[in-house]
Amino acid sequence: FALEATGISDIQNKKVNNLSGGQRQRAFIAMSLAQNTDVLLLDEPTTYLDIYHQIEILEVVKSLNQKYGITIIMVLHDLNQAVNYSHNLVIMKDGEIVKMGRASKVIDEKTINDVYRVSGYIHREENDQIYFIPKKIC
Repeated sequence: FALEATGISDIQNKKVNNLSGGQRQRAFIAMSLAQNTDVLLLDEPTTYLDIYHQIEILEVVKSLNQKYGITIIMVLHDLNQAVNYSHNLVIMKDGEIVKMGRASKVIDEKTINDVYRVSGYIHREENDQIYFIPKKIC
């Protein structure tokens, strides 16, 4: 199940050290799934990956949630990825929760400015996808 769900059945006999960054991340996720968990905790699963492999990992995580009902809790520093791959967000500053709730309701220009000291604007697509477009640091 774990190898199939993460799309790495074809590399199951390779050593983790010989895998690419994206393959390695999927292998680590598969190792966690092999423990038959209902909750998966991921700390920056897209770090050090190129944009293709970042999206690939986020799509795997999304699939695990949708197909298998696994609860995913992950730390992401890319706001656009967090908003578009999460049902709920928790925005924190200095170890304190600033805002939490549905991704589309939590992100706004003022919050981003207050928390991250970056000004910009929110672009909302018709399908409820949200993108933050930064302008400058404050």
